[in-house]
Amino acid sequence: MAIYELFSSRQKKARGDVPDVYQYKEIPNKLRVQIIHIIKATIGVRENNSHFGGPTASQVAYQKIHEILCKEYGVFSLSKQQYKSDFEAVYDYFLQSKNVEECLDIIELTFKYIELYIKENQYHFTHDCGTTQKADDAIEELNNRFKESAVGYEYLSREIVKIDSQFIHSEVVKPALMILQGDKIYNGARDEFLSAHSHYRNQRYKETLVDCLKSFESMMKAICDKRGWQYGKTDTAKKLINVCITNNLVPDYMQEQFSHFRALLESGVPTVRNKEGGHGQGAEIKSVSATMVSYTLHLTAVNIVFLGECEKER
Repeated sequence: MAIYELFSSRQKKARGDVPDVYQYKEIPNKLRVQIIHIIKATIGVRENNSHFGGPTASQVAYQKIHEILCKEYGVFSLSKQQYKSDFEAVYDYFLQSKNVEECLDIIELTFKYIELYIKENQYHFTHDCGTTQKADDAIEELNNRFKESAVGYEYLSREIVKIDSQFIHSEVVKPALMILQGDKIYNGARDEFLSAHSHYRNQRYKETLVDCLKSFESMMKAICDKRGWQYGKTDTAKKLINVCITNNLVPDYMQEQFSHFRALLESGVPTVRNKEGGHGQGAEIKSVSATMVSYTLHLTAVNIVFLGECEKER
């Protein structure tokens, strides 16, 4: 469904009232309501099945979403009051919750259901549940609404990921995920990269660094496996880099230009992780700065894109 730029929206832009810096501590009520409109248009809210009797596919969807959330939160219902439907229980809770992470849980789970199930059964939901919005359009609109509200998150690759800079996100993070999704051999690296993003979103910075290194190493191991290059299963990042360079993953004519890049690969992600995130920290509790973690996360993405493109060109 298209996003209509109303007169009031244009006036806000003209006055400079639209924020240009992302925030992460609040999901505005307007955005919550807009998201519910997207969900209703995509999953539907029809309460009876006129063709077969019994619950509609929409009701089944909301029941599953409600059950998963209740089980993970350790409660019997999200609603403290009697509710008319699972839709009401989940999304009334979504509207009222002051916990941003729980709101993102509900968004992620709902849109994961939309992507994995409704997309494959689009005709059924359109025909029987009266839905008016396709799954891909719903995901696109969700991300546009996040951006419009200056809320620094995006639904990408079946998860909510945090955005620091729209340029970096578009030019670095998305291409990395596209490469990691393009071949099943990269599934391990993909899961670790998304795990790093999840830790980063929840300010678990040391865990972010650990998963950055895991993803970086898994990417190189996957390329070695794909190409039949020998390496030790316990090889560290530095040894894996040497294997990739020795086997001319970087073309000969680019070796000189990328001599400095090799040093960056060797001293970038592994070193940051070793100094800031891994090993024992002794008697003094070490803190990891958000700026350094953000840099490392994006450096990991850049490395993944570079290695993936080099592998494609061979």
